Amino acid sequence: MSTTMTDKVLSEAFGPEEGLGLRLKQAALVAIGILVLAVAAKIKIPMWPVPITMGTFAVLTIGAAYGPRLGLATILGYLIIGALGFDVFVNSSAESYGLAYMMGGTGGYLVGYVLATLALGLAARAGWDRSILWMALAMLIGNALIYVPGLLWLGQLYGWDQPILAWGLTPFLIGDALKLALAALLVPAVWKLVGAARG
Repeated sequence: MSTTMTDKVLSEAFGPEEGLGLRLKQAALVAIGILVLAVAAKIKIPMWPVPITMGTFAVLTIGAAYGPRLGLATILGYLIIGALGFDVFVNSSAESYGLAYMMGGTGGYLVGYVLATLALGLAARAGWDRSILWMALAMLIGNALIYVPGLLWLGQLYGWDQPILAWGLTPFLIGDALKLALAALLVPAVWKLVGAARG
């Protein structure tokens, strides 16, 4: 595995690499990424003890596929659209949306989305996305970066005498483990397909 910061991420493995063509490709990828994040946030798969939502899977996978800069542009674009009042978050609705929703219990997790996107992008730039084990570690770090600000926000918002871990962590661990495994298999597999197509 490369430990330098010179490896391409998946989004750089195809299409134009400079000039106007590159800028148009990047703009298209950001738009597609925002759409994927919005759709994934609304997907709920029945699971015990709570349904699995695909929002975090999309955040972490886009971070790895896009790299730190394009990933950051995408997640910030997604948050801006949500702040403007569009129904793009997991539990947002016609009655609960925009900045008011973002400042509620979800706020810390949204901050974590930004941190995790950057972390996954940097890990991919270092070549971690080529290996199942390294990708799994990157996903684990990304999940931690989502949960830490999320739990801290819940504690500040509702008080540390409340069952913060039971509200914001433990019900989601099984689903997150499954999503971690899926992404750890998916991204390296796509790299193998890219290599085979060029071979």
